[in-house]
Amino acid sequence: MSEEEKPIVIVGGGICGLATALALHRKGIRTTVIEKAESLRTEGGGIAIQPNGWRALDQLGVGHHLRLKSIPIFLGRDIILSNGTQQEESFRNAENRCLKRSDLIEIMAENLPSGTIRFGCQIVRMESDPINSSHTILYLQDGTAIKAKVVIGCDGVNSVVGDWLKLKPTKRFNLCGVVGFTNYPNGHGFGNEFVRIRGDHILAGRIPIDDKLIYWFVARPRTPHDTMVSKEPKLLRDSTKELIKDYPAEMPEVIKNCDLDSLLLVSLRHRAPWDILLESFRKGTVTVAGDAMHVMGPFVGQGGAAALEDAVVLGRCFAQEMIVNPMESNKSSWDRKKQEEEEKAMSKRIEKAIDRYVKERKMRILRLATQTYLIGTLLQTTSPVTKLLSFILVLIFSVIVANHTLYDCGWL
Repeated sequence: MSEEEKPIVIVGGGICGLATALALHRKGIRTTVIEKAESLRTEGGGIAIQPNGWRALDQLGVGHHLRLKSIPIFLGRDIILSNGTQQEESFRNAENRCLKRSDLIEIMAENLPSGTIRFGCQIVRMESDPINSSHTILYLQDGTAIKAKVVIGCDGVNSVVGDWLKLKPTKRFNLCGVVGFTNYPNGHGFGNEFVRIRGDHILAGRIPIDDKLIYWFVARPRTPHDTMVSKEPKLLRDSTKELIKDYPAEMPEVIKNCDLDSLLLVSLRHRAPWDILLESFRKGTVTVAGDAMHVMGPFVGQGGAAALEDAVVLGRCFAQEMIVNPMESNKSSWDRKKQEEEEKAMSKRIEKAIDRYVKERKMRILRLATQTYLIGTLLQTTSPVTKLLSFILVLIFSVIVANHTLYDCGWL
């Protein structure tokens, strides 16, 4: 078995993994991203990026590139079918756009140094180094072992790193999401607005990427047939259109004309707010970020932005502890005792940086997770009492908690 040494290993080459690598790169800190897929995972739907997300993207240095890939959203409309009410919110004083996930992934990858991302790296086991407990060994499927001073798990809901940290399992909403794109070669004509329509246990919405492309979603209860329909795009499209046949006419029409290749059925999971409050999210010099830390439903549109915030905060915390290349900082030391002392001091600084990151992020993601949990419960429950209680709590929470889109994660 071949063994390599790497200072900082980021597990997962999705949005959070690439953003974290980019944040550390901007601070002069070298990383290695290991991704189990054989290439960039660009499949997926759209990602609504609100003002807090754009602040993070600007700190990462890619905001100006991504603004060229989308149009600004000027208006948000919420329609509640049960009572026919409609609420509008102007976005003209705050930047809201929707990006294709593929654009976000590709542009972040392009801004990383060549060789940062290693594909086809499937982790089969993790363990603390028996010789130096401050290191972690990642055993890959191809027989390679990587000894890392720092491991940051950005590997999503089914996180190998999260399992190693013994984080409590995420929970499933009794809901799933159907997402897709619809292209209008001559222009969609919907304008620069984000529309959400709430029916009985179903939430549907559409948002433009540009003048011709619409991203749409439908959150609905899970059914026993989901496994089958997820493999049949036409069946998934038709069953979704049937569910919202009584919605305003343009919504079923958007789904009818969708690009079948873009359709995805996704299970909606979340990490319970009380678990976020109680978890430490660190063991030695290993931590997690993004969905591996705080997966949340799409109900407040903050999953992607929260991952970008994580990256900025991680980069800042590491830079504050002047962690440049932790495995190479003592290479010039010929004195073994001195080298061990430097190693211990470096580990303490890394742990301090991670603790600072976790402390700063915990209350932020706790608020988002609580709001997501309440809205998800409101959508999925069949109990009138639970529905009323959830509705009241959502109203109270929205009043006492500042607008999450105005959150500023700070300078990188």
